[in-house]
Amino acid sequence: MTQIITLTTDFGPDSPYVGQMKGVLLSRNPAATIVDITHSIPPQDIARGALALDDAARWFPANTIHIAVVDPGVGTERRLVYARIGEQHFLAPDNGLLGLVARRAQPDRIVTLTESRFWQPEVSATFHGRDILAPVAAHLSLGVEPGEFGPTQDSLLPLDWPLVRHAADECAGCVVAIDSFGNLITNITGDDLARLGEAQVASGPSVARVRCRGNVISPIGSTYGNHAAGSLVALVGSNGRLEIAVVHGHAAARLDAKIGDDVAVTFRSPSAGGLL
Repeated sequence: MTQIITLTTDFGPDSPYVGQMKGVLLSRNPAATIVDITHSIPPQDIARGALALDDAARWFPANTIHIAVVDPGVGTERRLVYARIGEQHFLAPDNGLLGLVARRAQPDRIVTLTESRFWQPEVSATFHGRDILAPVAAHLSLGVEPGEFGPTQDSLLPLDWPLVRHAADECAGCVVAIDSFGNLITNITGDDLARLGEAQVASGPSVARVRCRGNVISPIGSTYGNHAAGSLVALVGSNGRLEIAVVHGHAAARLDAKIGDDVAVTFRSPSAGGLL
């Protein structure tokens, strides 16, 4: 039975642990198609893993199986779970790693992985990705019903994710990731901006100003190519989140920015004066 199985981990791009998980998967289902989403999540960074999984998983076909391993609690009492979310299957530690995909769509079913007959014969205390999640995923890809893996549970542990704060003419969030181009990815979404913009319609034409680390960027653009090299720009990126970038440059280095830095968007009349 052919099945797509994805892997998202914090193991590192050259880690032999990735190969061990693939070996377990293929030894049980040689026909599986294994896709690496990323293995470059910062070590033990659950929020970054959740973001990568949310950004990538929705582009896969229905019934794809996603294994995610960012697991600082491995070997403790934390649970491992199966979750059916939307039209896709997820296997992960129940530590918030599925928190963003579960915000996008309410899980239809959550199962605690307790049935050891579906695991490796010997289970390491430090590598449940290989010894539990991978063999369970292989069994799932071969048609085993999720209910066979253990009892159902009511909910997933929520992700500790910063909320966007809305006021009458401003929304405030923060940098949640810095991508490989040095772009600052924020938790402010296109929907947040639309909500803010709609609230300003009654006051006439307005322009958005983005503030980050003492810099003001205005207006919010649509693409990098409309700006000269070296320009500091703000736009809604391909995954629907507000980004701050330097065209042909590195925004994080230029602004000396880091994850957690404040970002605010304000709508004002074009004639309004003063620094925003």
